Amino acid sequence: MPSWPLNQWYVAAYSQEVGDDLLGRTICNEPLVMYRTSEGEVVALADRCVHRRFPLSMSNRVDDSIVCGYHGFTYDKGGQCIAAPAQKRIPRTARVPSFVVHEQDSFVWVWIGDNERADTALIPRAPWLDDPAYTTVRGMEPLKARYGLLVDNLLDLSHETYLHGGYIGTPEVAETPMTTEVDEEANVVYVSRHMADAECPSLYARSTGIDGRITRWQDIEYHPPCLYLLHSRIAPVGVLPPEDGPDDQAFHVEVVYAITPETEHSTHDFWMVARDFALDDQEISTFLAENNRTVVLQDVTALDVLETVVEGEKDHYQELSINIDTGGLAARRLLQKLIAQGEAAPVGETAGAGDVAEVAVRAPAEPVPTA
Repeated sequence: MPSWPLNQWYVAAYSQEVGDDLLGRTICNEPLVMYRTSEGEVVALADRCVHRRFPLSMSNRVDDSIVCGYHGFTYDKGGQCIAAPAQKRIPRTARVPSFVVHEQDSFVWVWIGDNERADTALIPRAPWLDDPAYTTVRGMEPLKARYGLLVDNLLDLSHETYLHGGYIGTPEVAETPMTTEVDEEANVVYVSRHMADAECPSLYARSTGIDGRITRWQDIEYHPPCLYLLHSRIAPVGVLPPEDGPDDQAFHVEVVYAITPETEHSTHDFWMVARDFALDDQEISTFLAENNRTVVLQDVTALDVLETVVEGEKDHYQELSINIDTGGLAARRLLQKLIAQGEAAPVGETAGAGDVAEVAVRAPAEPVPTA
């Protein structure tokens, strides 16, 4: 039984990754083959021929069909076998499962679960990624660790001070208390940390040109199981959003992660950085892409190590949690709820808490915060 929720949407690829060629990718332990038809439609099928299980992603595309590279079984875009060697009659059971997909905000989302329950209205939004008012850099790194470790990592940004010093980490991130709220109806965790007077990390000093200390806001939304949004606001000290009008004296960076399980012990770490300044400056785009990838790889290195520690530890090891963990603990609880609703197995035991601050419950009608 899986440790992730079923009957949920997961990011399977960037839209730009899916084209004429066959793309193989495992999502939630489901090997998939994806391609784009001649009419531009994205297709996702189980990556396994029904005959002898040869991967279809290692086979051949002919028009809008896939011809198995082992014995020539041919499948249409719906997964139905339409040709087999040495006979005209095709068994009715000769088909591979097809998956519901939807393109939105530069992602290809795939529904993992009962196709009849797929509802595109449930897909969370990240509109900056397709907005001409923003410029986005992106990448994807393989993580040899369970997806829950990346969720924990991203919901507690105090680690930036210690793991990402010299890039995005400064002392104020770990020193400044944060608040956590949960929208129980919408299943969203909100974590906010507002720093009134902070050192400007090199990533922002170089990209924004700010010389001196800053007002720095980090407002997180986590939409389990897959989408993480970090609204970052950077401005000179004392520059706050006006009561009326645009917040045009600040720089805004939208950091987006798609946290997609590959297997029980590996994860697809999709990352994006969208900015509303210096839109046409390729030098800044290259700088942000290279430096953010370095930050992501620092997380990957740490979490790959942590996976071996967690996997090898004794049963019933009791973690210690403190105030900085309220966001991660809230995320674990929502994931547990979604797993139960999706009729999957429960996630591992929730960590024991020490002196942990109470988590606020956000009223369902309250709008999503932006920074």
